[in-house]
Amino acid sequence: MPVPLTPIAAMALRYVAVAGAAYVVTRQIERGRLSQPVEDEMDATPEGVTARRDEGQMNATARFRRVIRLGQRGPGVSVDATLLGRLRMARA
Repeated sequence: MPVPLTPIAAMALRYVAVAGAAYVVTRQIERGRLSQPVEDEMDATPEGVTARRDEGQMNATARFRRVIRLGQRGPGVSVDATLLGRLRMARA
């Protein structure tokens, strides 16, 4: 029985279009910089959410560390998300 090529070609074209768009976007994004003092500070951030208010500014931190597994003994992924934020307000 012959295989219809139209659905296969449409799916292949869709994958090629997505891959091409991703390639173009990655070529236009500027490469970020790595600052070791900032990396060390993120590693020292406590887990959970904290906030602090000083004169003219407010600082907040958040950290989420978990291991997510597929099944009880299945393969896992370690997730470590850290957020450092500062809002500074001054009269112009």
